[in-house]
Amino acid sequence: MNPIHALSISHVHVSEFERQPVTWHEGSLGCATFANSVPGEEAANSSVIRLNMPMLGQPAGLLEVWRTVSTVTSGQMNAVRYSCNDDLLFGYVELSEDEFAEENVGSGGSSPLQKATKQAYEQIFTLLDTLNYPYLLRIWNYFPDINEDSHGLERYRQFNIGRQEGFSKSGRSVTDDIPAACALGTGGGNLTIYFIAGQNKPTRIENPRQISAYYYPREYGPRTPTFSRASLGQVGKQEVLFVSGTASIVGHRSMHIGDVKAQTQETLANIAAVVEEANRISSGPNYDMKNMSYKVYVRHPEDIDLIRHELQAILGPDVNAIYLHADICRHDLDVEIEALAGIPMETI
Repeated sequence: MNPIHALSISHVHVSEFERQPVTWHEGSLGCATFANSVPGEEAANSSVIRLNMPMLGQPAGLLEVWRTVSTVTSGQMNAVRYSCNDDLLFGYVELSEDEFAEENVGSGGSSPLQKATKQAYEQIFTLLDTLNYPYLLRIWNYFPDINEDSHGLERYRQFNIGRQEGFSKSGRSVTDDIPAACALGTGGGNLTIYFIAGQNKPTRIENPRQISAYYYPREYGPRTPTFSRASLGQVGKQEVLFVSGTASIVGHRSMHIGDVKAQTQETLANIAAVVEEANRISSGPNYDMKNMSYKVYVRHPEDIDLIRHELQAILGPDVNAIYLHADICRHDLDVEIEALAGIPMETI
């Protein structure tokens, strides 16, 4: 008998999404659409997250749907839309930088992106505290022009300031109990953040090959990134491993600049180190990289065949991966990979 999973992912084409029965949609926590592929409103009972990150090497219109076995309750608090059941909460917030005035930018002032990020995180933590899902397990951050400079600072660094301010303003530590995360650049649109939170405290996992991001030296910006390399969480009786967006970084330095093949190999070596740490800590069966699922962010679409070949060479020809066109948070890196284990994935 197959186990019943409290959390799963379905990759569903828009046309199939719209044909699923009502009972299927009742268990949908959230839906991410890539390159603005949007399901019909009559079928979209779950939160719909619109991301301008085209899929590469796969049919257009594939959706990422997060599902659970029980009927969910949906709502909105401030700008955060959410769905939840007894075990976990899935939510997202989308804010336009245009809504944030640019006065006082420069001379120590905050940029629109920094303000938007700070507000988004404050509203997320307000929701978690109000609904009593105290622990962030995983968070995804997406916004355009991530490597561009504005208001005297790279936009990714502006984002890191706003994120850390949001954590601190909400009384959260910026080094302890922080979630797995990623931050990628989109082809346009608003600041979009989605997340999974739960009732049980996750175990933070770091990579022995890397300096923890929250201890990066100041050369990477006025505020350090606020995330762990991975998060090992409990959802009902299900243990889930969320591996953060991972790139070709050793210590704190970018490696193999201009060589996407070597970057892909180094990235997978980093994921292997994180998985080894998770297996050391986990009380369940060991995680195997060949049985995990992956989301691969590719800066240059022409590199997809080489990157996919490396994944298949290292993880096997049946590796479960989707590929998205996105900018990486460091301008000198061309690929980033995140991973999941303990969550079944199906394609419909």
